[in-house]
Amino acid sequence: MDWITLLRSLQSDFIKRLTSGCLLHCETEGQYSELTIISGERLKALRDFCWQMAEKYKRTSPVRDVFINNLKGKLGEEVVKERLADFITEVDYEKRFGGDGKIDFTLTSDPAIGVEVKSRHGSIDKVRWSVSSEEVEKNAVVVCILIQEEVHEAQPEYHLFLAGFLPTQMIKLKRGKISFGINQLLYGGGLWSYLEQLQAEKPIEKPSAIDNYNHQRVTPSHQNNHQITKLLASPKKADVFLEQEPNLNLLYVNLGDKSFEQGESDTAITNYNQALQLDPDNAEVYYKRGMVRYHLGDYESAIADYTQVIQINLNHPKAYHQRGLARYQLGDYHSAIDDYTQAIRINPHVALTYRNRADARSHIGDHQGAIEDYTQAIKINPHYAITDKNSSISRYLLIEQQQFTQAIKINPHDAVAYYNRAKARADLGDYEGTIADYTQAIKINPRYADAYYSRGNAHFDLGDYHSAMKDFTQVIKMNSNYVDAYYNRGHARFGLGDKQGALEDFQKAAHIYWQEGKIAEHNDTREKILDLEIEQSLDILNF
Repeated sequence: MDWITLLRSLQSDFIKRLTSGCLLHCETEGQYSELTIISGERLKALRDFCWQMAEKYKRTSPVRDVFINNLKGKLGEEVVKERLADFITEVDYEKRFGGDGKIDFTLTSDPAIGVEVKSRHGSIDKVRWSVSSEEVEKNAVVVCILIQEEVHEAQPEYHLFLAGFLPTQMIKLKRGKISFGINQLLYGGGLWSYLEQLQAEKPIEKPSAIDNYNHQRVTPSHQNNHQITKLLASPKKADVFLEQEPNLNLLYVNLGDKSFEQGESDTAITNYNQALQLDPDNAEVYYKRGMVRYHLGDYESAIADYTQVIQINLNHPKAYHQRGLARYQLGDYHSAIDDYTQAIRINPHVALTYRNRADARSHIGDHQGAIEDYTQAIKINPHYAITDKNSSISRYLLIEQQQFTQAIKINPHDAVAYYNRAKARADLGDYEGTIADYTQAIKINPRYADAYYSRGNAHFDLGDYHSAMKDFTQVIKMNSNYVDAYYNRGHARFGLGDKQGALEDFQKAAHIYWQEGKIAEHNDTREKILDLEIEQSLDILNF
């Protein structure tokens, strides 16, 4: 009997026991368990993290929706972390531009082997997990988690089942997505052994270049991993190994990284110098050495290193940003602004760059430019509005708010001034003042659709779904093609428990998004429609 047949047979037995509730439950980390229970402080920590993510991305999706999606994912990841323990390493997507790159974990001994986790709530016979072609390409396995309870903010405890796994080499998918049910999965008890076998069979490859932009570190070949690790723990012993390791450049870079992590900045610079002697055109090593020099307060040398990076790679946004920071420290604010502007040109989605450029602009008296940059920083990362109370961001937004207040004093019937002040108040987290100003704008101009829409968003952020729905409905009465109003009203209706109404709104929004050529928004809405249709089917079955 081959291993696939065996694991499928065990999976059939597992599904029968899942129905009856007779499951293996082990609470020891690193050992297999079919059931994992998460509650108490552990669940609270996950909730807190997910609320932070919801706050961070609330400008792109409703807060509750972001929270629920994040919590589903984190619950599943917790199961895999507990079962595989030190065998895997979590991808820190907060430090990687563009997210986690469709990879949730990598093997600790081999970062090239990825593990993707999929979490779903539903009945055993109806629940399905889906995976994209990109996820199939980037991962060795897909691990599926079944959540017994419906995921929401008040749930005190979750029972999570390791529903099974699929090796991606068994998934034939060149584009789009594919979905599968629990019967198509392999028994989860074979996951550890499969990954061990995969690791053992993986051919030795030459190390690739370090992708510092995404904070990924590439290690030397498998046969030297253990020896390199010992050397990195004690850089002074490295000379013994140099003649045995053919890739001396990579060794010196790793030694430099390790030295810097341990606070040995001078040793780090020495190792980076050695790496640059072997490869004088390695932009990432100049960047790393610049970071160390900046840390030491040697801003002029840091600027020289970042300049060298830019000469090698004109489109290196982080080098421009870091050079801007160094120039700012030296009081060269105009040059710092130039560097931040170049970084924004290459990558306009980093809130910190706008914030730093705003700081520099405030120093040269460009108050309007500073306001614009602070506002853009908060649009990208709304968390700044909360964490930076009494900071320069808040002060400038208050100045902006005061400007609109002055405009209102001059003309108390200026609906646009109230609307703009409401937006400034929203950025500062003053939701009550925000709603009051939108209301005043509507009183002055009862046909102000954008004011109704924005007030609806403010009500939604406060959890007042009924008032939000009323505002979105008013927008739709005035403009039957106001697509975002349909989309957000769908979320409000879902928050009120009206799943059918939410489904109808999402269907209408998807139709208009398609007509307007907004493909990403259309696809996102179609995903929500599919989720709602599955939930409704489950509701009927449970009834």
